[in-house]
Amino acid sequence: MYNIALRIKVLDWLYILLIGVVFAMLLSSLGYVLLGLEWIQGAYFGAMLGFSITLFSLLFITFMNQTILPKISKIFWLPLAIFFSFLSGFLGTLLSTKIAELWDINLIPLFHTHHVQIAVSIGVLTYIVGALLYRFVKMRNEKEEVDHHYVQSRLRSLETQLNPHFLFNALNSIAELIHQDPNKAETAILKVSTFLRNTMDEKALIPLSDELRNVRDYVELENIRFSGKIHMHIDDPMPKIKVPKFSVQLLVENAIKHGFMDKKMLEISISYDQSQNTLILKNNGKSMKNTKFGTGLTNLAQRLKLLCRGKIEITEKENPTFTIYLGDCHENTHR
Repeated sequence: MYNIALRIKVLDWLYILLIGVVFAMLLSSLGYVLLGLEWIQGAYFGAMLGFSITLFSLLFITFMNQTILPKISKIFWLPLAIFFSFLSGFLGTLLSTKIAELWDINLIPLFHTHHVQIAVSIGVLTYIVGALLYRFVKMRNEKEEVDHHYVQSRLRSLETQLNPHFLFNALNSIAELIHQDPNKAETAILKVSTFLRNTMDEKALIPLSDELRNVRDYVELENIRFSGKIHMHIDDPMPKIKVPKFSVQLLVENAIKHGFMDKKMLEISISYDQSQNTLILKNNGKSMKNTKFGTGLTNLAQRLKLLCRGKIEITEKENPTFTIYLGDCHENTHR
């Protein structure tokens, strides 16, 4: 729970810095104007004050999150957060006052006579603002965690559809072989076993090299049924990237299922376009008339969207060509 509640991103700190500096500049400038002093002097001091408090907050909170909180009971978190929030405001005020004196920036008279009391007051104000910020960050992080678990559950649901989909086709092929050639059927069963063992990795994303190895095993399995009439060419070298599991295999399976024509070699080529970060799979099988995605392709499209913010498109119908836009695949969906 620690990393959910207290994880503050770099972008969060940039927003905090911007808001803190602008807010302190406005308040300080207003105070200077009301006291008959130059507003620009107040703006300078406010900018230093906002920056100093944010700097100390960043240092203390980062130190606290990484070295203290993971080692202590949660009952001490709130008192510790109060202390460091107050300390950030207190030290930030003292530092800003000293810098202002060194740079000959006019200070409100109270800063000369009651600088400690003012530093304490700003420290308390910093704690109040910090408490509100903590609630906001905590709620945002918890929402992201819920979204993350939702994505994982969707992926599990989609992946459970894949193995039955593959097994259904593979077992149908083996059923045909049992009567035609029992020896080939036995070899096919062993190939299925090897293929499934290689695909039991629980990660949603796997190295492209592993995916292509699984594809080669799958084509070898299908060539038992089609008497070696499937020829596959894979560009070499391929990039060291990660792709959704079963992504390329599903397209190869689709090409064999819908594109194979008797008495003709089925040529399948797999290539990678670095400029667009795409995988391209083309075959010389039957031209496509229906471009509506079935269960398997719809499944792949959904996984690409969830894992990579990517997509899949049919880029040619005559020589059926599928293009996988990989987008930005992330590891945070691992189970």
